[in-house]
Parts: sequence; C-alpha cells; structure tokens
Amino acid sequence: MLQRWFVNMDATAKPLRIPPEMTIYAEKHDIFDMLQCMVRNLVVDKPEDPIQYLIGMLKKGNFEVPRVILLGPPASGKRTVAKALCERTQAIHITVDHILKEDPDFSGAPQQYQERGEMIPHDLWIRMIQQRLSRIDCVRRGWVLEGMPRTREEALCLQEAGIAPDHVVVLEAPDDVLIERSLGKRIDPETGDVYHVAFMRPEAKEVLRRLQPPKELLTEELVARRLQQYHNHAHALLRTYAPRLRYVNADQPHVDVCARVLTFVLARQRSSAPHTPRILLFGPPGSGKSLQAQLLAKKYNIVDICLGKLIKAVYADESGMGDLLRPYLEAGNEVPDSMVFQILTARLSRLDCTTRGWVVHGFPRDVEQAEKLQESSYIPSRVFFLDMTDDVAVERLSLRAVDPVTGERYHSLYRPATSPEVQARLMFDPRDSKAQVLGRWQEYWAQEASLRAFYPSAIHINADQDPHAIFESIESRLVGRLPKTLTGSQLDKSA
Repeated sequence: MLQRWFVNMDATAKPLRIPPEMTIYAEKHDIFDMLQCMVRNLVVDKPEDPIQYLIGMLKKGNFEVPRVILLGPPASGKRTVAKALCERTQAIHITVDHILKEDPDFSGAPQQYQERGEMIPHDLWIRMIQQRLSRIDCVRRGWVLEGMPRTREEALCLQEAGIAPDHVVVLEAPDDVLIERSLGKRIDPETGDVYHVAFMRPEAKEVLRRLQPPKELLTEELVARRLQQYHNHAHALLRTYAPRLRYVNADQPHVDVCARVLTFVLARQRSSAPHTPRILLFGPPGSGKSLQAQLLAKKYNIVDICLGKLIKAVYADESGMGDLLRPYLEAGNEVPDSMVFQILTARLSRLDCTTRGWVVHGFPRDVEQAEKLQESSYIPSRVFFLDMTDDVAVERLSLRAVDPVTGERYHSLYRPATSPEVQARLMFDPRDSKAQVLGRWQEYWAQEASLRAFYPSAIHINADQDPHAIFESIESRLVGRLPKTLTGSQLDKSA
C-alpha cells in the first residue's frame, strides 16, 4: 500500500497528486496537528535528547485532552463549574488547595511562606503547578485549573514554563450579585461542594442538614475588597489569554452556565492543517441541495457532483459505460448500485476532485450505498442533512414553472411571471405535481432515519429559510473543526 502511494507522488509533476487514502488518514488521526503540537512542545521544553522526548510524548498519547483555565471573581461559581466540567470530561480538577497539599519535593517551603503571611514566590509557585500538571493523570486525562493564574505575571511565568491552555473560561456576574452569593455561601464538609441558601440549595435533605458556612467569617466589606482586588488584576491577566478566551455570564442557573462552558471546551481550535473538503448533502426534494452545492463549489472551488446529472453525462458520452446504461435509462428503470458506484468513484478519482475536494448530492440513497462509500477511499469529511416538512417541499416544487421561450424559471409565490403573456406560456413539469413530489418525499424519508443513524456526526440544517442563510449555516460548520465528542465512559459517568 505505502509503495503504491509513494509511486503516485511524483514530485516533478505539478500539481502534486496525493492519493486520497493519505489525506483521509492524516485528517482522521489529526497528523498535522499532532506534529505541530510535538514541535511546539519541543521548542518550549528544549530537551537534551529531542528524539527520546518525542518518543515519550507519543507514548503518553492523547493530544486531544482538555487543558482548561477557569477564572472569575469570588462567588462566580468556579468550583461548581470546574467539578461539573471534570465529571463530564474526566479531566483532573486542580485547585490552589490541591497544589498546596501535594508537597512531596518542596520540603514544606510553601507552608512556611503561608504561616508567615507572605506570598509564595512566583518561581516556586509555578514549579509547583508545573510539577502537578506533569503527572501522568493530567497528561492522559487533561486538567482544569481553577482560579489560576491570579495575575498577569503568573500567567506569563506559566507560558514560559510551557503550560498553555487550549481554552480559558471567565465567569462574569455583577458585583452586587457576587456579594449576595458570598454572604449566603454554604459548604458540604464531606464533599467540598458549594451551595447557597437561596440560589442553589441541595436537593437531598441529608446534604442540606450538614451544610456549614465557610470557616472564614465573610462580611460585605471583606467580599467587596476581594472583588476589587480581582478587578485590579483581571484586565491585564485576561489580555494574556485573549485569543483563547470566552466570557460566560454566571448570573444564570448553574446548569446553564455549565452547559455553555462544556460547549466551549468541546469546541476545537481552528486547525492550520491543509484540508480538502469532501461533502455529502442529504435532503428531501425541494430542500435546495443543488443550489447549496453550486454555492459551495463557486466559493471554495470544489467539484459539484450531482449523481443524476453525472449518470446522464456518462450516458450521453457514448462510452462503454454509456452503452451499459442505455437499456436502464431508456426503459425508465433504476440503474444498478454497482454501476452507479463505479461511475461515481471514477469521477471522484479524477485529479480535480482529489486536489480541490468535492460536494456530492443524490448519493448515497440508502445505508447499503453509504456502506460501500465508507469502505472506499472516498470518505466524506462533512455530512449535512437539509431538513424540511412535506408541505414546504410541495409548495416549492409544485408551483415552479419554466418559460419555454427564454428558459427563465418562475414560481407562483416567490418569483411570479413578469406579465400575463409570460404567465400564459409557462410550462409545468409533470414530475412536480403534488402526487409526484409527495411520492419522492416519502421515498427519501423511508431511508432518512437509517442514514441519520449511519452518520451520527452529521449536521442538520433547517432548510425552510432563505438560501443564503442556509449557506451561511453550512459554511460556518464547514470552515471550523467538528467539536470533540465525549466517549461512552464519559457519558455514562456524567449520566
């Protein structure tokens, strides 16, 4: 296999033709991003033995684990959000207390500074964080740093130490809300979970009975001073992480806050990896698949492949395959799947498709065809379903007509004829009758559920809106990377 790949890669020929198997493999396993991550870490850490360092990184595996910094003022809900996030992603929850308690190599120096009421020096504090994050559990499962760093100086020291988060979340709420939360704060001594006497009461009565106020007596003046201290450092601190920053309104139910944070953390940073779009468009008759394919092909210079038009073009070409198609098309019968697949893969294997990408609509029509496509070298990178109801489809198709003189297309509602004379000569396609449209619509929906199950990561778009709005929805999901998905064990644990 590898030998065949490299034989096809003739560096003297332009454009360089790379077999589709290589592109699909590289995209599936994020090879480009993995190499980029390894080189970045290599430059930051500067190990004496780069080869062994890279081997160690590969052995540790998982370049997609969460690396999150969660910031916010006092009482903004950092602890609650961090615990919920770690439960969903199985990342390691790291707090200031955790780092201070785990002191195997610092001979109690951090506690001595605290006992004297002094700040722990930046270099010592950063080494403590770095040591904790370098442990195997954080490397393999990722981490969520709660409330750290506290200043811009600490943030810069973390960056110099090679600790760079993929996501930085900042919880925000008005100061008066935060003060009220602080004064009503209660803690479960057994679990450390934080509750509030009014805003976030535990459902279990036994938990409610054992809640205790914080050990430190909080007054409104003390909370206000701490908020002011946070605000003094926040602007410079957050500017350090501007490219990866997301503000979340914390003045709403904690379930909604956690959901917004999880959505952001599962979103992946836009990749610099070269990408060849391979798109499948599904949708019932009248959903606008052809129009959206044309718009995508025009803007991104990819190849628009409508299966119906492709088969007609092969038939008209009078080639050997055209002769094989003739008896089926002239009799109005279905072309066998084997012939359809052979025609499609022959088109997808041409240089324009392999170098520029493609958008296919009209195939696959059922799971059997989808399985054959999946087993080939032409695996889609994005799958879209354009969803709409039958009454909208009938309205769109049954009321459209063509002027036989000019070839212009009209629609009784959306684009009426320009004059009575034009209206009188309009011709309606018999295939667009209500009965015919409903028949094709039912054929599509008979297979839609199984195709939806076959492509669980497919993106569903409401097709009952302006075509340009549909295109914007498709484009936004085409350009960005698909979000990370939680594994079965993560879903079970969070259920």
